[in-house]
Amino acid sequence: MSKKQKKTLVRILISAVLLVVAALAPVDGIFKLILFLIPYAIIGWDVLWKAIRNIAHGQIFDENFLMAIATVGAFVVGEYPEGVAVMLFYQVGELFQSYAVGRSRQSITALMDIRPDYANIEQDGKLVQVDPEDVAVGDTIVIKAGEKIPLDGVVLEGSSAVDTAALTGESLPRDVVPGDDVVSGCINQSGLLKVRVTKVFGESTVAKILDLVENSSSKKARAESFITRFARYYTPVVVIGAVLLAVLPPLFFGGDWSDWLQRALIFLVISCPCALVISVPLSFFGGIGGASKQGILVKGSNYLEALAKTEVVVFDKTGTLTKGTFKVTAVHPDQINEENLLELAALAESYSEHPISRSLREAYRQPVDTSRVSEVEEISGHGVRAKVDGREVYAGNSKWMDQIGAKWHNCHRTGTVVHVAVDGTYAGHIVISDEVKPDAASAVAALKREGVKKTVMLTGDRKAVGEAVAREIGIDEVHAELLPGDKVHQVERLLDGTSEKGKLAFVGDGINDAPVLSRADIGIAMGGLGSDAAIEAADIVLMDDKPSKLAAAVRISRKTLRIVRQNIVFALGIKLLFLALGAFGLANMWEAVFADVGVSVLAILNASRALRTSSQDVPAPDMPVSMQKSNA
Repeated sequence: MSKKQKKTLVRILISAVLLVVAALAPVDGIFKLILFLIPYAIIGWDVLWKAIRNIAHGQIFDENFLMAIATVGAFVVGEYPEGVAVMLFYQVGELFQSYAVGRSRQSITALMDIRPDYANIEQDGKLVQVDPEDVAVGDTIVIKAGEKIPLDGVVLEGSSAVDTAALTGESLPRDVVPGDDVVSGCINQSGLLKVRVTKVFGESTVAKILDLVENSSSKKARAESFITRFARYYTPVVVIGAVLLAVLPPLFFGGDWSDWLQRALIFLVISCPCALVISVPLSFFGGIGGASKQGILVKGSNYLEALAKTEVVVFDKTGTLTKGTFKVTAVHPDQINEENLLELAALAESYSEHPISRSLREAYRQPVDTSRVSEVEEISGHGVRAKVDGREVYAGNSKWMDQIGAKWHNCHRTGTVVHVAVDGTYAGHIVISDEVKPDAASAVAALKREGVKKTVMLTGDRKAVGEAVAREIGIDEVHAELLPGDKVHQVERLLDGTSEKGKLAFVGDGINDAPVLSRADIGIAMGGLGSDAAIEAADIVLMDDKPSKLAAAVRISRKTLRIVRQNIVFALGIKLLFLALGAFGLANMWEAVFADVGVSVLAILNASRALRTSSQDVPAPDMPVSMQKSNA
């Protein structure tokens, strides 16, 4: 509990005691008024001051104004205990609100703790602590055990286990050795690391994540915008209604003026829109905070609301549903031997950082002499062309072979097939296989349990490979052999097929899927840890590579939206009921207090449920599975 909350609690307790003393004291007249004014001043001075200050600034119709008018009016008509009680219970509701908001902010604050305080730089044989913003690209920093990694970089010396829990929500640390990338915000658990900095602090992973979280509240959901507009018009309307209720009936129909004034005051107390104005934004804030604890970063409540309405989920294959760790599983030469075929492919792909290119170089198992390679050209969606030892070497898919006129042979083995041609003559093909992620199937099943109507997979891989992966993990629809532009067209086609209120989410690895991420209703980047493209292009970022986090994100979003709807229906229903009772004189001031403060407290407590997430929100992974292969 914060210092301010403790002070409010002390004021509430003192006022409650003084209220009881005033009620039991055997005095009348001016002395009784003074006894009740003391607890009223202690508990309500800040509300009265806010009301006066807001009126001076032209902001008349707010909850402070309603409370001030209602409680001062109660004193005017002689209902001293009710006037104090209304203000007392209003402050109890405010305390609950403050505590609930504080709890919701804790998860965000915990995430904000990833910001490093310093970086160690070695100068004259000694470690000197400097501001991370003063470190340049190429500098070497030293990270001791237990310290936060202040900047993104590459390990030069040392090995250690790195705790990524603050970013991914995962408890298991990741081992790093020389040559591995490390990202800011993680904690070095054991060994001493020397790291060469690759990004300045302003462009580091931790800076981008902090900026994302800090700005998430600026993008409001439709429900939040509705409540803001509703409150803007609702409060003046009920104030005017209270004035008319106090004046018109006794003026035209006769009756006691004080009785109708009391009804108007009760009407004002009941009408305070605190429950809606507080609980709806708090629900979304709690949902975003709960998601962040699971390593799911949501850029705004509008995206959380859209995710809850998702009907179609479209996946990229490589790196999203599969590990993206390709391995050569077969070499089928034509006219040359296996070793020469693998050598030509590795040399042709020597300048590419595509996972398939890396797997070819790894399978070659010899140093790649790039001096033998020249005039390299990479054709998106097809393959590469390069001169190797003066000969034209083409490596890529069947479309690439068709384009150069090479008569290629089909392969019935499941996997990605890299065809190779030399000087326009087909030289053979190499089969590369990718492993499906262990939790991919359980993630797809969990999405369907959450009500997602259709799952689709888009891939540039061969049709046989795509269909094999889709069967293995339960994908409904698959489209293979797609160029990057084709993926956008497929997403647009699927968008046309969704219902008016339904949404389409695209899930990619954030590296080469930016156009599709932008085109979908909700772009979700997987494996955002260290990926600038993921954090920039997507609306929601899953900080690790587990597809099961997507199902968790959908579950959290739908839980949040259910809570929002519950609060809107509950608060409006109770308000309307008690407003009618108050207008007809069937509700007293104490019942009005319940209708205001009681509803607010219950709505706030309900909204706080959005923050609570557990391991049950993340589906358990299936047993590891691998792609089925048949002989070529």
